[in-house]
Amino acid sequence: MLKIGLTGGIASGKSVVAARLRERGAVLVDADALAREVVEPGTEGLERIVEEFGPDMLDGAGRLDRARLGEAVFGNQERLAALNAIVHPLVRARAAAITSAASDDAVVVQDIPLLVETGQGTSFHLVLVVDAPDDVRLQRMQELRGMTEDAARSRMAAQATRETRLAAADVVLDNSGTVQHLLDQVDKLWDGRLLPFARNLAAGQRAPRNGGPVLEPHREDWARQAARIAARLIAAAPELILAVDHVGSTSVPGLAAKDVIDLQVAVSGLEAAATIAPLLAAAGFPAVRAIESDTPKPNAPDSSDWLKRFHANADPGRPVNLHVRVAGSPGWRYALMFRDWLRNDPSAHRLYEAHKAELAACFAGSATTSGYAEAKELWFTDVAWPAMSAWAEATGWEAPSYAS
Repeated sequence: MLKIGLTGGIASGKSVVAARLRERGAVLVDADALAREVVEPGTEGLERIVEEFGPDMLDGAGRLDRARLGEAVFGNQERLAALNAIVHPLVRARAAAITSAASDDAVVVQDIPLLVETGQGTSFHLVLVVDAPDDVRLQRMQELRGMTEDAARSRMAAQATRETRLAAADVVLDNSGTVQHLLDQVDKLWDGRLLPFARNLAAGQRAPRNGGPVLEPHREDWARQAARIAARLIAAAPELILAVDHVGSTSVPGLAAKDVIDLQVAVSGLEAAATIAPLLAAAGFPAVRAIESDTPKPNAPDSSDWLKRFHANADPGRPVNLHVRVAGSPGWRYALMFRDWLRNDPSAHRLYEAHKAELAACFAGSATTSGYAEAKELWFTDVAWPAMSAWAEATGWEAPSYAS
């Protein structure tokens, strides 16, 4: 199933998005609703709160007095942490139960106000952030909720900053305008990305890629996207993945590239690569080819040392290639050396960019990028290999060492 984390600052419009996603067919898990459920009379949650904060936290009917509890923890980080230690695990357990009951092709949306603050982003295939400028949110809290400016600012200050939330977002839904504008974005996202993503996940297949190579100017956001994806991959198999490195053209600052993020997943052996294959598929990256070989380079071990597993994205909104290689193997070393050579040698950067531009023009009318990719192989062997090997020797470059 497709797991979506939905968040946003106070008065951002998150509840509007949650309701729309539920209307479109998502299974909605509302963290706020669950937080109320797990402290109802007779629950473990309420019993533990009374033990921690005292019986004064109950009203005359034996229910939790939320206003009094709020006063007890507001502005007191130690007491707030104690409350969170009680409620958050119970909410997560209840959310996990709801999620596990959903169908394989379901889109499960967890509405979590403090998703960023609690570091839960790696638990989801995508994090959706509903965003509005701080001044807009401040105005909404005063006009629609009757809050004073000081109270509104205090509530905002208790949450992650807008910049922090945006940095954690795979998708940003802009709610600085009308409600209809926000709903239109949700519908477009559901039809064009979430529903196809869920279907691809259930079928264990990659998202289609059509069209020839299109190079675009380097985007700084590529590195941030790669880091978010890498964190999810490591979370999927923390005991077996030694490292995830951003490689390929999008990892080189200033280099024009196709909008495809290449990540190298380092493992201890091909057996580990086979073991993590279903875990990567569940994380959104099904295997495309179980075993393949990179093109061996001169003066390097034979082809059996260049084997890898190749996975790609099920998400139609973010093309990703995963190259699962054995740490220390020639192919693993080549990918890292090539990236660092391009990052540190301006002449190599210019040479490769010119070569890419020439080939992209030649294959511009192609239906796929396979011809473009194959045409680069000779350059990698005859031009890049000797040049970057000389650069590595001259600079003392060494491949990283991962603790297993």
